[in-house]
Amino acid sequence: MDMECSWKGRGTRCTGPSRRRCGRCGAVAYCSVSHQISHWSEHKEECERLEQHMKQIDVLNEFPFAFSQEATVEVCEKRETRCSFLSKRGIHQVGMWLYECPCGSSVTSMDCSRYVSGWDLPDELCPCKEPVSPISTHLCSWKEYYEWRCIPLHSPVALLLHWPLTVYHATQVAGVGSWASEISKQLKIHYVGPEKELLQLAVFAELHALFPGVHVHIELIGPAVPESRDGEKINLCQYAHCLKPDCFCKSPNDNLWDITETLGVTLRLRRGFYHERYRDIAKDLCPDLIIAPNAGIAAYSSWAPTVELIKEINVPAIFSDYCEEACHLGARCISSVTGSPLTLPIQLNPFRQPMVVEDSALLLPCYSNCFLYGM
Repeated sequence: MDMECSWKGRGTRCTGPSRRRCGRCGAVAYCSVSHQISHWSEHKEECERLEQHMKQIDVLNEFPFAFSQEATVEVCEKRETRCSFLSKRGIHQVGMWLYECPCGSSVTSMDCSRYVSGWDLPDELCPCKEPVSPISTHLCSWKEYYEWRCIPLHSPVALLLHWPLTVYHATQVAGVGSWASEISKQLKIHYVGPEKELLQLAVFAELHALFPGVHVHIELIGPAVPESRDGEKINLCQYAHCLKPDCFCKSPNDNLWDITETLGVTLRLRRGFYHERYRDIAKDLCPDLIIAPNAGIAAYSSWAPTVELIKEINVPAIFSDYCEEACHLGARCISSVTGSPLTLPIQLNPFRQPMVVEDSALLLPCYSNCFLYGM
């Protein structure tokens, strides 16, 4: 797996491909001995930790799907790409799948004004209807979810369903889910920092099946929300549609996006940083839980006032990130702001996206929503 030199842009130019890996952790690479020596003063603090992370590669890559090897090891080794994976399944640059590969990353600058309501898959490969049987236990793995929804393990829908399933799992580990405690008929979530999800909102309709009889209300707050959609309310009254023309998912109302208030899943979009918008939002809806997917807390200074706010309002908050190291750095930032340790230690998310991130910053495999931790 090729990657950039860890000392790139710090002074002297790189001399060529980064084929020299750290002999201890194996997680970082360099173009030359001189760049490796220059980086050691920074890298030595993280080296032992990354070495332990690298020992977990097999666990990170462990998924029950028929395509698991293809979507993990083969992508890491550049024998497969996200584009080729999607092309083989007829979903490359189609609908919600458009944003799952580099081809869609620049499309109309992430055009969040478009509603995309279908899976672009046959009905037997996607959850386009009510489940055959109500959920009766706490789901703990992708295998359990696929079996419950009667979806074959060669279906790629987990690549998009990791958004709502991570929400579902976060409620369980935070102790506010229906299997952890008796919740009311309404579950209120503040979802901080959405980006790609804004182009895949239809997948959140699956929360209707995961929380039967509960009205799930999610406020999606972040700077990526377009000004034109600030305050927009969306009620997901049906599941995302399949390709079958006469499927039950097309009736009685052919419009997934409905403006009527129904029992199910309601989304509201809010533009801006959470700490700037919270007071106005909380007038209408105080949260039971705060969720921040792929948060990157250590990478953005704007997180500090948000973390201070979360501590002040004392609401459970669950963060996710692409790898354990990002979570470690984020947790350290949270502790420095709050003066307190995490209430939920860093742990692997069983509902992480089952396709590795291409060209990640480390040789360690990275996945969207890979690890969770909380305060």
